[in-house]
Amino acid sequence: MSHTLVNPDGLHNPVPFGYSHTAAVPAGAELVFVSGQYGSGPDGLVVSPDFAGQVKQAFSNLGVALAAHGLDLTHVVQLRTYVVNPDFEKLGIIGQAVGAERGVTPPTQTVIGVAGLAMPDILFEVEAVAARP
Repeated sequence: MSHTLVNPDGLHNPVPFGYSHTAAVPAGAELVFVSGQYGSGPDGLVVSPDFAGQVKQAFSNLGVALAAHGLDLTHVVQLRTYVVNPDFEKLGIIGQAVGAERGVTPPTQTVIGVAGLAMPDILFEVEAVAARP
């Protein structure tokens, strides 16, 4: 493992919401930064007007970007997600997507609510920091 995730006693259990409270990366690990990925196909156009469809595609794109470095979502230490007009339903969709891609212990994550993203039809974007042992 390239990093350690910890959810300390005394803080709420964040795992059902798709994140962990803390991550530690050991000295000597290489960090890989992935810019914001959104629900686009290879042509750069958004594949779905549906929020859940965009989240699924964005995480698929994140997987492709990580694979270019020989990594996968288990190497992700931190996610930063941007959500147009966030609500509890959208947060649940993100939590489910992270759990499906990542498994039992998700990485740290900050969800940022925004009025809009780079193009009007983009509803979700995710960026990541991954660690290679």
